[in-house]
Amino acid sequence: MKTYMANAQTVERKWYVVDAAGIPLGRLASKVASILRGKNKPTFTPNVDTGDFVIVVNSDKAVLTGKKLENKYYRYHTGYIGGLKEIAYSKLMAERSDLAVYEAVKGMLPKNSLGRAMIKKLRVYKGAQHNHQAQKPEELKLF
Repeated sequence: MKTYMANAQTVERKWYVVDAAGIPLGRLASKVASILRGKNKPTFTPNVDTGDFVIVVNSDKAVLTGKKLENKYYRYHTGYIGGLKEIAYSKLMAERSDLAVYEAVKGMLPKNSLGRAMIKKLRVYKGAQHNHQAQKPEELKLF
């Protein structure tokens, strides 16, 4: 029995547009990460980047359920001693919602060179406009 193994030369990539309006952030991130990884294709190979490009629009209209807006924090370190910073998700979603979506998707990808290559295929925009019309992206309904 033969087993199909994809390689970098045989991968065909498509572009998708996902509207994040009204979708919970975690559910959106898991679906987008799956597409970036290539798990929606029959040619999925775990050790090859077979995923597609994803454009997420209306990231400012994504929702967080429960009390996550008040209780959840985005934390990062500056690299200096005592440089741990944290921002409440209520402020992050109001000011940098594109970063919140980007980091949510990044956390669901592999933590290696393959994951770093996959995250480069993600584009996130706050509003409904994006500048990738030349790639002829397809509208993708997640839910």
